[in-house]
Amino acid sequence: MTAPLAQATHVIGVDLGGTKTAAGVVSELGEVLMSETIPTLNRDGGEAILDATAALITGLVERAADAGLSVSGVGVGSAGVIDAVAGSVVSATDAILGWAGTSLVTGLSSRLAVPVVRAVNDVHAHALGEAWLGAAAGSSSSLMVAFGTGVGGSFVLNGAPVLGHRFVGGHVGHVASPLAVFDGVPLPCVCGGSGHIEAISSGPAIYESFLRFGGSSREAADTRGVFALAASGTHDGGAAALRAIGIGATAAGQAVGGLINILDPETVVISGGLADAGELWWKPMETALRQELLAPLDDVPVVRATLGNTAAIVGAAKLVL
Repeated sequence: MTAPLAQATHVIGVDLGGTKTAAGVVSELGEVLMSETIPTLNRDGGEAILDATAALITGLVERAADAGLSVSGVGVGSAGVIDAVAGSVVSATDAILGWAGTSLVTGLSSRLAVPVVRAVNDVHAHALGEAWLGAAAGSSSSLMVAFGTGVGGSFVLNGAPVLGHRFVGGHVGHVASPLAVFDGVPLPCVCGGSGHIEAISSGPAIYESFLRFGGSSREAADTRGVFALAASGTHDGGAAALRAIGIGATAAGQAVGGLINILDPETVVISGGLADAGELWWKPMETALRQELLAPLDDVPVVRATLGNTAAIVGAAKLVL
């Protein structure tokens, strides 16, 4: 008599960010079979966020059951410094009020009927997704750095992100940059420090540089407008836009090049909104990066992330799979 086939494992991966929370049912092969997104209740405190996230997950568990799929666990990639052992939020910015101190794993476990819940920082989840199925698939080690609203990173070694002793590993945005200065004064950083990469290389920082260099809000209302202005080359603020993008991209490349010298990863993945902004940013970033490298590292692959918005969902699912 033929034994019945074992049911494939499915888990739910959650990408819990400052503005939205996305979740998906993920197969053991990394396929996102169904997904949903809700706004993050970032002004309402940790308990309200846990309630909303649990409701999102429960809805997906029910949708999976209707499709004949059972869910064996939940993996969460969350904004903030996440203690992956205790499953708690060590610290968080004001982007999510009341998030610091939240018992993320215990809180979700008490609200859900699933046997396993695990959590890690969202950038680590993003990097894990790219290392498993994305731009760094097949690499024994990969460094991913994301440049967008903020700057963050993760070093994935043999399939696991290096979290650090206090779970703060990967905070690339808070490395000092010689370019994060204006009129001899280090630029303030969102962390409370000054002169950091994030203060010159994030999307908002590029917009602030544009204004400092003589651009105006009438010419460009945001970072996207700065890139459009730089690409057109037909407005008075075009020079300020090009300068702001160039200095932000150069600082980004210098920082990543320095990290490559320290970590010697097999593959380097660049992610985030700026990585997708085109050659105006990518070319000066990669030029500055390669100028920093030690000779044995000259041929290290530097590639764009490929999984897009599903990377953190897939990576979070991998925590359980």
